[in-house]
Amino acid sequence: MIKERIYWHDTVEMRSDKNIAPLPGRVDAAVIGGGYTGLSAARTLARNGARVVVLESETLGWGASSRNGGMVLPGLKPAMSTVIKRYGLDAAKKLYQCSLESIDAVERIIREENIDCGFKRSGHLLVATKPKHLDTMARNVEFMEKEFNHSVRLVPQNELHNEVGSQIYYGGIVDEVSGGLNPAQYVTGLAHAAEKAGAVLCVRAQVTGIERQANGFIVATPRGTLVADKVIVATSGYTGNVTPKLQRKIIPLGSFIIATEPLPKELVDELSPKNRMIYDFRHFLNYYRFSADNRLIFGGRAEFFAESPSSIRKSAMILQREMVKVYPQLKNVQVEYAWGGTIDFTFDMMPHIGQVDGVHYALGYAGHGVAMATYLGEAIAGTILHGNSREHPFAAFSFPGAPLGLYNGRPWFLPFAGLWYRILDLIE
Repeated sequence: MIKERIYWHDTVEMRSDKNIAPLPGRVDAAVIGGGYTGLSAARTLARNGARVVVLESETLGWGASSRNGGMVLPGLKPAMSTVIKRYGLDAAKKLYQCSLESIDAVERIIREENIDCGFKRSGHLLVATKPKHLDTMARNVEFMEKEFNHSVRLVPQNELHNEVGSQIYYGGIVDEVSGGLNPAQYVTGLAHAAEKAGAVLCVRAQVTGIERQANGFIVATPRGTLVADKVIVATSGYTGNVTPKLQRKIIPLGSFIIATEPLPKELVDELSPKNRMIYDFRHFLNYYRFSADNRLIFGGRAEFFAESPSSIRKSAMILQREMVKVYPQLKNVQVEYAWGGTIDFTFDMMPHIGQVDGVHYALGYAGHGVAMATYLGEAIAGTILHGNSREHPFAAFSFPGAPLGLYNGRPWFLPFAGLWYRILDLIE
């Protein structure tokens, strides 16, 4: 029987209401959001002697930080050729290097804090769902080596059985730098690390107002108010009307995942011989990998809506059909878990850090949040500590809103966007 429940949450004791800390009266920095970005920023600030409070509306790691597929990937949502056209080759090289450093940042923090989350650099496999995708991949292998000095390997169709036990693909690309982890264990470990460094972690403390004063900000919550010299918004897909200028730049989008019952080890070895992080070359993509206890974790953009009981149930059926298309071997396997989370897209599909009305932010990970949110959390803390807010590569370009300003934070256009992407998947 399918549990409408997050599998990862059953593998760790999540930080909960039983550890509600009192709000401090005054801090150097108030961080809004208790996910990867906020906890990474809080850890960095506290380790450098700052008085920090993390204000989380639910429980620590409640959102996408404990609901994602646990893939730690390089690159950005747009193709690097697109990034070059927008920002130039030099800027694109810096941005790509940041994506590689973001994986290093996750690995370093896990090592420094001794976080037991199963992190391993097992590499990722991008698979071609059409023959012409493989031609594009072949060009990308040469392009990445030439322009970014980054080696990836093309896998032709006749060798793909060494990477994935599926017959539906036409080849793929392997990148060995990627990794995987248990996201709930990681975010819980990050919370412990921030607290150990001296940060105060406050759950059930939704921020209801931010008022700028001459000497900082007054931050209001249902549990009281506090004064902060600096404020960091780290709310990703859950960015709300307390920061309306940022809300109008973020598109919350649902991503859904199912998890099977534990599978026999010999079957796991057949389906994923090298335990890669696997995803396909589509807009409505599927992504999948195996958990430590041999469950297939299978996710995708099944619905272009935020998570809800109805969207989770509908998405679970879609994902199970997709899973069986990929792996007919799993036709009779029980799906035990189904859940959703909300990720944050921007209108240029790029991450952004900066300031608006004096408030710092790091947002817009577009499905690359495990590594990039950790990395940009540290980066935004660095801008506060060292005052170099415009020097970071992700702060060097504008943060666009909707064309003609036709967006108030409620994504009325998602059904149309979903239809458009389905059409692109058919013709590209």
